[in-house]
Amino acid sequence: MDAFNSLMDGFGTALTPVNLLWAAVGVLLGTAIGVLPGIGPAMAVALLLPVTYGLEPTGAFIMFAGIYYGAMFGGSTTSILLNTPGESAAVVAAMEGHPMARAGRGAQALAAAAIGHFAGGMIGTLLLVALAPTVADLAVDIGAPDYFAIMVLAFIAVTSVLGSSRVRGLASLLIGLTLGLVGLDQMTGQQRLTFGSLQLADGIDVVIVAVGLFAIGEALWVAAHLRRTSGRAIPVGRPWLGRQDVRRTWKSWLRGPFIGFPFGAIPAGGAEIPTFLSYVTEKRLSRHKDEWGKGAIEGVAGPESAASASAAGTLVSMLTLGLPTTAVAAVMLAAFQQYGIQPGPLLFEREPDLVWGLIASLFVGMVLLLALNLPLAPVWAKLLRIPRPYLYAGILFFAAVGAYAVGGEPLDLVILLVIGLIGFGMRRYGLPILPAVIGVILGPNAEQQLRRALQISDGSVGGLVDTPFSVTVYGLIVLIVAWPLVKKAVVRSRRRDVDVEA
Repeated sequence: MDAFNSLMDGFGTALTPVNLLWAAVGVLLGTAIGVLPGIGPAMAVALLLPVTYGLEPTGAFIMFAGIYYGAMFGGSTTSILLNTPGESAAVVAAMEGHPMARAGRGAQALAAAAIGHFAGGMIGTLLLVALAPTVADLAVDIGAPDYFAIMVLAFIAVTSVLGSSRVRGLASLLIGLTLGLVGLDQMTGQQRLTFGSLQLADGIDVVIVAVGLFAIGEALWVAAHLRRTSGRAIPVGRPWLGRQDVRRTWKSWLRGPFIGFPFGAIPAGGAEIPTFLSYVTEKRLSRHKDEWGKGAIEGVAGPESAASASAAGTLVSMLTLGLPTTAVAAVMLAAFQQYGIQPGPLLFEREPDLVWGLIASLFVGMVLLLALNLPLAPVWAKLLRIPRPYLYAGILFFAAVGAYAVGGEPLDLVILLVIGLIGFGMRRYGLPILPAVIGVILGPNAEQQLRRALQISDGSVGGLVDTPFSVTVYGLIVLIVAWPLVKKAVVRSRRRDVDVEA
């Protein structure tokens, strides 16, 4: 009841005209920046951090929250329409959203994403209000073996359900893990795969990898086949969801938050893992198996809802423990410290107006996001009417600008082109793109958690499975790996029985 009363006080703070204005500005800026390939919410918040020096802390963080959610939706927009994720959390949206756009249903995919963000954000923020202390306690108890098990689950899940074969999925994952090795060893400081270049010592930014594999690879692939295929614009379609679409997506919208929120709250979290797991879950539960890979709307609705809920989850550890679980949370933590505020268990007591105003602004931001972006869905979808030579020339330009903005180094543009060629080759030989991006994002963290777990257990492999949580996760991994084999065996035995009876 105290939390409810505090939330009502927070709405009193968030609904003042000035704070409403900052929330609207944040949503619009976030969406506009998120649409640009390579510029995600973390970079948006970091770039706008100096602008907020003259603002009150409450107004500044309300605007940051709007930028966060707006940039996540903006990244999904380019994933769906152009197969170019604006940030890593929007990678999964391209898997089913872009085929929908190519089939003339881009506006429906954008509407499903917008409503998914609204539902996920609302449910995730309600869970933040109700479960923050409990989730924080669970996050404290999770150790290195558990983190590593979660990441192995993500590796196995994406390589098992994507692509034409598991071998190709594993090959793609291996490419991503190799790219993730570039840079300094985080524990020993030894250089790996840097070829003596100091600029590669910090590794290859995941934004450059994602933009290179998706945007550059897609542009090169289209250019290679443009003479053989029609260059006419793709039809947009009507901008609203039909009854059949709603029937297929409402369960996905409700399932996504319960996958995204816990992963956002734990220190191995963020929006990457839950979006992948939500995609896998929706594919397993779907009654339209033949549409997956060709434009299944559930593959947009579920992951987008999970991504939005994970954004609320990241605030749990950041506000209650002072522990950032994503790049955005890290930038916001720096902003808190800049204002002389230290997030932690006492923050709710020392700065109740700020905290509950920020939480209430999340609800307001979700409403603004839906109100602003759902009517704009057909406007964004009209990007597909641009002739493809001009469209992909623009993609190359903005991808290069986004990649250069990451580090400001000319070498980043060379790396972008090389990775784009790798993406072109992967399309040529049928390797799925997503496992490679997963390998880059999670590979370094998985390696670090593995080594920590082995150090704690004095090198014993048994230290990786010495907690109930890790045992449970490895049990899920065994099920994922074994289920297709068991299913094939059952089908073969049934065929043999039918043949014998015949």
